[in-house]
Amino acid sequence: MTDPVQLALPLPTREALGREDFYVTKANAMAVSQIEGWALWPARKAVLCGPARAGKTHLAHVWAKLSNAQIVPAASLPDQDIPALAAQPVCVEDVDKIAGQRDVEEALFHLHNLVLAQGHALLMTATTPPAQWGLTLPDLQSRADGAQIATLDKPDDDLLAALIAKLFADRQIVPAPDVIPFLARRIPRDYTAIQQMVEELDAAALTRPKGVSRPLAMDVMDRLAPETDRPQNPAQPTDPS
Repeated sequence: MTDPVQLALPLPTREALGREDFYVTKANAMAVSQIEGWALWPARKAVLCGPARAGKTHLAHVWAKLSNAQIVPAASLPDQDIPALAAQPVCVEDVDKIAGQRDVEEALFHLHNLVLAQGHALLMTATTPPAQWGLTLPDLQSRADGAQIATLDKPDDDLLAALIAKLFADRQIVPAPDVIPFLARRIPRDYTAIQQMVEELDAAALTRPKGVSRPLAMDVMDRLAPETDRPQNPAQPTDPS
């Protein structure tokens, strides 16, 4: 009688977006303070900017819960009912991606004016500050330039380890105890690289009976980045094969 075949089935990813799930360090403390203090924004508008995967969407959801706001992608604005949308605080995501799209820029311009005219707040997210967006509608650019700016910086050591742990938890992964410290010492201080590493470990662990172990983390790191591109720790002992 043959043994039953075991199928490796990926578990669903459930991204935690609550305030309690947003780990605060020096890299993001100022931005978190500005978001939590949204009622004091000058002109009732702000721009949250930072690198890809830095937590802008997470922090936007935190703000939306605090302010009872609706979150919409900037690219969807021409299809939105702008007057209805402007009846509450609004977060518009990825505003830096709409430069040169006249219909989207005009929709955001009208939304901006209506939201503020009705006494509500407007949050916009982007990877860069408004001065670098290159909007082609001068009136919209000038209004964006007048917004308060909250910036998410590159992760420091504390945030790096916490982010790795959160991404594992989102994927219902319990790594070996030495995996997170190992990754935190070696992985680049880059949000996208951290996300990619966890995704690759998740996929690779499906075929490994020991799950996410340190040897597996070493294998995936070697595959994703040559050794010469990784930060080195001379005091770190050689890992067993």
